[in-house]
Amino acid sequence: MARKLFANTSSENLAAIDALEEQWNRALLPTVDAAAHARSLRYGQRMANAIFVWSKTDGGHEGYLRNFPAGYAPPTGAGMWLPTPPKEQPALQPTWGENRPFVLASGDSCPPAPPLAYSEAPGSAFYEEGMEVYTVTQELTAEQEAIARFWSDDPGETVTPPGHSIAIATQVLQQENASLILAAETYAKVGIAVADSFIGCWNAKYEYNLLRPVTYIRKLIDPEWTPLLNTPPFPEYPSGHSVQSAAVAAVLAGLFGEEYAFIDHTHDGRGLPARSFVSFAGFAEEAALSRLYGGIHYRRAIELGMAQGECIGATVNALAFRR
Repeated sequence: MARKLFANTSSENLAAIDALEEQWNRALLPTVDAAAHARSLRYGQRMANAIFVWSKTDGGHEGYLRNFPAGYAPPTGAGMWLPTPPKEQPALQPTWGENRPFVLASGDSCPPAPPLAYSEAPGSAFYEEGMEVYTVTQELTAEQEAIARFWSDDPGETVTPPGHSIAIATQVLQQENASLILAAETYAKVGIAVADSFIGCWNAKYEYNLLRPVTYIRKLIDPEWTPLLNTPPFPEYPSGHSVQSAAVAAVLAGLFGEEYAFIDHTHDGRGLPARSFVSFAGFAEEAALSRLYGGIHYRRAIELGMAQGECIGATVNALAFRR
């Protein structure tokens, strides 16, 4: 499956996939007779092929070939999203919310409540949201900055937000010394939660097409303001990290219990200190708030994004898994 999903990767990475496959083949061969080993390999390959063929019909199969569709024209008007500095990139994957989900009936099945009515009037609810982002980022504590950077998860530079969630699941499974069956169920549920979260979130993002804090603040509050984190190239509402973190937290709580202590070592390799949590909800809340500290989301996008993620997580938890 990895070979199919990363068909356009470098020859070095393809060779690494081949080497990993061969490593597992050699490790498992002594555990069964040769006929069973060969039969099992064929079965696994057929299973992967069947799943991959089915996946090609979900609407997003070739998205990686055109992350920024040239034919997409974002809506214009007051409060509408505009490309943001420093790169001023066009909109990323504007049709992703139309893809086929796994457990949701459609991308709009767990919709967030609408964002605040757009206003440029000082004292309005929307202006106060923009002012909160500006004020918070001007007065960040060392802890708030550490949180923002720990959850930044920049694609192409570090683990992505979905990758961070899967890393947390892996650390919990290792802490539990989990069985293969429990690990399979955990990865399936976390993967489904992440996938449907981004379909649901993107469906809402491109319905509302709300402008980012950097656009609003530079226009109305401080033309020189720069957020701590680079603003990603898509509309503001809701917060993707908030949606997927809340969904994953709900899934992990359903499997291991809400009051579950763990230490997240995802960014040890980058020299960032590990962070400790006493519950899965705690990690989701911190990941969500990191977007306020980073200056890339308003509070409503964070809080209602989490509510959307909780709805998606509950839908995944309702699946009946056989053990």
